[in-house]
Amino acid sequence: MNPSRRKGRASAAGAAAGRFRIIAGQWRGRRLPFPALEGVRPTADRVRETLFNWLAPVIEGARCLDLFAGSGALGLEALSRGAAAVTFVDREPRLIRAIAAHLDTLGCETGSTLCAEAATYLAARPEPFDIVFLDPPFDSGPLDALCQTISDAGVLSPGGRVYLEQDAANPPPKLPPGWEMLRSARAGNVRYHLASSRSGAGENKKADAEQGAP
Repeated sequence: MNPSRRKGRASAAGAAAGRFRIIAGQWRGRRLPFPALEGVRPTADRVRETLFNWLAPVIEGARCLDLFAGSGALGLEALSRGAAAVTFVDREPRLIRAIAAHLDTLGCETGSTLCAEAATYLAARPEPFDIVFLDPPFDSGPLDALCQTISDAGVLSPGGRVYLEQDAANPPPKLPPGWEMLRSARAGNVRYHLASSRSGAGENKKADAEQGAP
């Protein structure tokens, strides 16, 4: 599957808009709007800061998938911090148009957008990614089945990492065979995790220690 960039800026006329801030990297401090649709909640600044501290040893040059892209905050933060490419997938056309507009505004040629259901996208077995961001709507339920689908589809590269964000009321997801949990934290009503495929996981932990990641 070859998702394509959508050109042109999305019109926000007549629609309420939210706003998020890119924390660090080449677009540090940029504030970008997004359609404030029900259930769309950009990952909080505090959580993103911690997540990208965890990812610091591997984000440069990484190929990333923002599967439930929503506002696009995670994928755009990754691009700002040096990711080689990010594919943004969301089923809501207004969100995908807004992300495509941001890519145009920022002059970014390494982001691609696709309007599709996550299950449909994964069924096409895309090329493996180094980092996968999973922040589905909280009412989607436990992430166990989604993690297993990603594993079965070969979406995660050997030693690749998966970010998981969920309602703090839910227990940590059960990971597929061959994955391990590297980090977990909580902020308010959000619980978030970083997992890795076991191939290369030891090297990743060593890199974290050498970089002084929290």
